[in-house]
Amino acid sequence: MALDPSMPILVVDDYQTMVRIIRNLLKQLGFENVDDASDGQAAIAKMRDKQYGLVISDWNMEPMTGFELLQRVREEDALSATPFIMVTAESKTENVIAAKKAGVNNYIVKPFNAQTLRSKIESVVCAA
Repeated sequence: MALDPSMPILVVDDYQTMVRIIRNLLKQLGFENVDDASDGQAAIAKMRDKQYGLVISDWNMEPMTGFELLQRVREEDALSATPFIMVTAESKTENVIAAKKAGVNNYIVKPFNAQTLRSKIESVVCAA
């Protein structure tokens, strides 16, 4: 299955520069339908209003971390099947294991490029 460039994607990060970087990478890959949220609570609100084909979330955010967002998404029936990629600067094994147990679909360690992002998106969305 090929990637659908019209698939709605939600980028969640409290650091606006990172949101811009991920948006630009997604644009390079042909994705135009990209929304963003500056924290987990805003992301949950947007996800309740619109069905996203993918969530790309930072791990370290305040007041709700990306990990807490992932847990919330997996707990809500209407949102639980949404593909979820976690982005972090930390590659601690215990974080990766915790995220996997919580239901993350994939994991990207910063810094990353468009090709890495594409392969992670393909592994998550095309496997669904």
